[in-house]
Amino acid sequence: MICLGIEGTAHSIGVGVIKNVKGACQVLSNRIKTYQPEKGGIHPREAANHHALHIASLLSDSVQAAGVDFAEIDLVSFSQGPGLGPCLRTAATAARALALSLEKPLIGVNHCVAHLEIGRGTVKGCKDPVLLYVSGANTQVIAFAEGKYRVFGETLDVGIGNCLDKFGRELGLGFPCGPKIEEFAAKGTEYLALPYSIKGMDLAFSGILTAAEAYVQQGKRLEDVCYSLQETTFAMLTEVTERAMAHTEKQEVLLGGGVASNKRLREMVQTMAKDRGARFFVPSRDVCVDNGAMIAWLGFLMYQSGVRMKLEDSLINQRFRTDMVEVCWRD
Repeated sequence: MICLGIEGTAHSIGVGVIKNVKGACQVLSNRIKTYQPEKGGIHPREAANHHALHIASLLSDSVQAAGVDFAEIDLVSFSQGPGLGPCLRTAATAARALALSLEKPLIGVNHCVAHLEIGRGTVKGCKDPVLLYVSGANTQVIAFAEGKYRVFGETLDVGIGNCLDKFGRELGLGFPCGPKIEEFAAKGTEYLALPYSIKGMDLAFSGILTAAEAYVQQGKRLEDVCYSLQETTFAMLTEVTERAMAHTEKQEVLLGGGVASNKRLREMVQTMAKDRGARFFVPSRDVCVDNGAMIAWLGFLMYQSGVRMKLEDSLINQRFRTDMVEVCWRD
């Protein structure tokens, strides 16, 4: 079965084509275009206009790169939520139009769950992990329990990616800021104390962000501030992830989301997993970031398990939480 997925929750519009090969996800193509604001953060309407401008060419490019014809597509899936309303509607509209024109079934999927399932589908040996999902707007620790993906900890204010981007924007680093902060952090030599804000199993980043900005205003070395910001926030993420692993008694941990590309975060979580005698997994970068292949794969899993969607039920849901999904494709 060949499935095409359209991702459009925030700054990226992506189209991916996948094929099921003996229960594993074979990515045939995965094309992405990212909206780059001239200044500041993401403006939802401008991002949606960007997506509308590029979706047609992305569809053609992705299908051509996959080596298939549109007629060979068996299923169309799209990111139904959570995300920015204008962006979600653009992706959903494109998916509806394509499914109707091809006379193929349509499936809307949860963006957060798609990050977890693409890891299970593409990384060999990853079966039942605790997922540390770290992206711009989302920061959650997720694991499968009693028929659903449960959230064992999450941010109470901003996502870790947004925290890094807001800090970077104050410095004029441009969007996205995470990779540039990582470069500065690698040259840091002094740890500057920052608030360590874990509340039960949840996290808060806004106070850390304010304290880091204050250090910059005081004239502290930027390399040391970036180093301290990473060490503090990543330690918090690692701690909550380890607690979830202990609670669920799971022996696998998976990274997902754009911030999972950060080498220092990978190192910290991998060290934690090794100390616990657990296994550490991280997908390739092209499926860590927001992408269409992960949407296509989850759409396939849902369809294969019997899920069907009527056109009138394909409305977007900006607040589509991870634990709202009935996970009928897993035992």
